[in-house]
Amino acid sequence: MTAADPALVRILDADGAFTPSPAADEYLPLIEALTDAELEQFYRDMVVIRAVDTQAINLQRQGQLALWPPSRGQEAAQVGSAHAARPQDTIFPSYREHVVTRIRGVDTIDVIKLMRGISHGGWDPTDPKNGNTRLYTLVLGSQTLHATGYAMGLAFDGKHASGDADVDQAVMVYYGDGASSQGDVHEAMVFAASYQVPEVFFLQNNQWAISVPVETQSRVPLVLRGRGYGMPSIQVDGNDVLASYAVTRRALDEARAGQGPRAIEAVTYRMGAHTTTDDPTKYRGTDEESQWAQKDPIARMRTFLEGRGAAASFFADVESEAAEAADDLRVRTNALPGPDPSNMFDNVYSEAHPLMEEQRAWRAQYEASFTTEEHA
Repeated sequence: MTAADPALVRILDADGAFTPSPAADEYLPLIEALTDAELEQFYRDMVVIRAVDTQAINLQRQGQLALWPPSRGQEAAQVGSAHAARPQDTIFPSYREHVVTRIRGVDTIDVIKLMRGISHGGWDPTDPKNGNTRLYTLVLGSQTLHATGYAMGLAFDGKHASGDADVDQAVMVYYGDGASSQGDVHEAMVFAASYQVPEVFFLQNNQWAISVPVETQSRVPLVLRGRGYGMPSIQVDGNDVLASYAVTRRALDEARAGQGPRAIEAVTYRMGAHTTTDDPTKYRGTDEESQWAQKDPIARMRTFLEGRGAAASFFADVESEAAEAADDLRVRTNALPGPDPSNMFDNVYSEAHPLMEEQRAWRAQYEASFTTEEHA
């Protein structure tokens, strides 16, 4: 991706200047319709989730979590696309969409519970307060099949293409460049295109599938994969929150209206580790990270808002909210109980199973053996 790519949708350049690319012209009415409050909310969400994300990493390092997948650098792609969805839409995240879940109404502590090991799912996706947000999926790409199946159900039930944008529904599924090489993703696209379902495939190309660079995974731009299945596909600057919003808004509206599935490749960068078990210094250099740091989505949006006259008090308020959110997450995480080992035997079968009961009893007996007088 370069600034000269004619097909790339970009509205803000790396310096925060409003310089739409040729491919962005058709999306400008969507940007012009945004209010100052909406633009400022984009920035607020990005800053707050970065503080929360940093706190979660620290909590994992302190032994409070088993794992944490950082989202630093991908805030614009996620915030823009999440705000583009309507309340009746259903969201299928992968496992890094922390701000997407937050925007849809999920309490971040529920994500923490999952990563701490005290919950099998984190939250109830059927509870209205969670904004039709399905559970995180740690199995790469499988959520695309779930999303396509759900979208097929919407089509069969006639819940889209009625002409009423406040009622018609669509599905958006998030996945990464590594997952795009999984067979599940391609099978999902086959069915989505064949049945012309109301679905948007949102690919966050953060350049690295753990330690494998994107150029090793694909000899052509990933945006071409969606086109191979006959669905309109758009490549967007994933560090530009305005472009992410506009492209996703248009794609969801079209899918919802019965025009079939769409695919979006948001070109962004994972500034941190793949997860807290990963060490990115083993496979990429600091020069690359420094180059992408100059394209930071938060700094870009701040410069844009300052140019529009946003007050210093606004930015101070955002920083204060971010600090409070991070502190709140730390306090509530430390107050959580530890994982109950017996939970691993729950929900393996829909009904009580003798094998599970046998294993549960063996484990209890094994643990008790460490508390006998012999081992005291």
